[in-house]
Amino acid sequence: MLIWFVVIYLFASIGIGLFVATRVHNSKDFAVAGRSLPLPVVAATVFATWFGAEAVFGVSATFVKEGLRGVVADPFGASLCLVIAGLFYGGMLYKLNILTLGDYFRLRFNRTVEVLTTLCIVTSYLGWVSAQIKALGLIFNIVTQDVVSTPVGMVIGALIVLTYTTFGGMLSVAILDFVQLGVIMGGMLYIGQVVAGLTGGVDIVVNHAAAAGKLDFFPQGGVIEWLPFIAAWVTMMLGSVPQQDVFQRVTSAKSARVALYASLIGAALYFCFTFIPMFIAYSATLIDPQRFNALIASDSQRVLPMLVLEHTPVFAQAIFFGAVLSAIMSCSSATLLAPSVAFSENIVRNLLPRLGDHAFLRVMRLTLVGFTLVVLLFALNSDASIFKMVENSYKITLAGAFVPLFLGAFWKRATTQGALAAIVGGVGSWLLIEGLVAEPLIPPQLIGFGISLGAMVVGSLLPQRIGLAAPTADPHARLHHHAAAQTHHVEPLHRHPPR
Repeated sequence: MLIWFVVIYLFASIGIGLFVATRVHNSKDFAVAGRSLPLPVVAATVFATWFGAEAVFGVSATFVKEGLRGVVADPFGASLCLVIAGLFYGGMLYKLNILTLGDYFRLRFNRTVEVLTTLCIVTSYLGWVSAQIKALGLIFNIVTQDVVSTPVGMVIGALIVLTYTTFGGMLSVAILDFVQLGVIMGGMLYIGQVVAGLTGGVDIVVNHAAAAGKLDFFPQGGVIEWLPFIAAWVTMMLGSVPQQDVFQRVTSAKSARVALYASLIGAALYFCFTFIPMFIAYSATLIDPQRFNALIASDSQRVLPMLVLEHTPVFAQAIFFGAVLSAIMSCSSATLLAPSVAFSENIVRNLLPRLGDHAFLRVMRLTLVGFTLVVLLFALNSDASIFKMVENSYKITLAGAFVPLFLGAFWKRATTQGALAAIVGGVGSWLLIEGLVAEPLIPPQLIGFGISLGAMVVGSLLPQRIGLAAPTADPHARLHHHAAAQTHHVEPLHRHPPR
């Protein structure tokens, strides 16, 4: 029954996605859902930004082993990221009416900055999307009781998500997120209630976790413990802001006000609901200590699904795996779409500037297929845990993209020379320390972030070299002029000639 439920659910999801795809007519529909989505749909898709493999399997497994201190990056950093992104994208970038973050970097600086930051953003998605694919493989393996191996499950999961995302783009992603939100919330709350009944109550689990030190949040030691703690928090909170999927979800709203409020609602929902998988996974150590403590030591990612499979009725299992599939599919579809759109818009379009909109839409879809194959190969050959794959994804964007994004928006004296120095200095120092120092005292991405910030300031204040000047004498005026023009002309910023 469980297998058939999963099969029916997957076909239903594909059907909805393909039906919505019939409304996709141009690249704007594909990339940002035509910027037409209402508050409930945008809030659902913002919530789905993070509530995927990491929230269900990665965070819960890490909490069981390390407690709240181990999950400072997610949900604490991730929730704050959505708040910051909502305020920034809804308040400032929405009015620019652009398709990608790369478009902003081109408007504010130049095409070189656009290309370099886009490459940083696209690269960061390898680990994130691979984590979702890895989780889909894990689900298929567990549900079929090892009939479908984890690698084969990864292939099946990737093909399913690729099918409706390739045709429907962001519009299919957003509508499916809204439909699946009810399944996710209802399923997690129901399973939480069932598991609470098995343990004797929520208070018993919470008290046991507190006594075991799992609810201690701040580090107790000195600088050696605080630096990794701060680095994990900052990497997720700031490093994931310059991400195309976050930008697409927020700017798919029908107005800037909707974009802002939907982000705040999505962040609050995410923060609250991420504690449910943590509660369920930790409950396993009370229900069957011998079985699950051994599993924690060998493969903690299996604790939560195995608890549901072995200690709940079939109906509860169907609800749980339906909710998990909803969460991971919602998350992975947009994270496959985002780098594909960014690469097409900010790399391919530079090479083919006279490409028409329908041809560009085909390029986006072909890029999506190619990126899925790369991600699948990466997932099949990676031994990292789901939590680590996601946590490592945002180191490059923290070191290379955050400083140009925010100082470009809030500091008028920021220049193209400064932005290039920030990207090269931040990413270069991060890679150098990561590759040469086995156990650095300060986390490499934190050093890269600091150097990026310093390089941006110094590079902008030094005399500007010829050829590195900003597009205009006042780049902020250029942004404001472009934003004003978009209030009267609703087409996205494209560089192909009119028909």
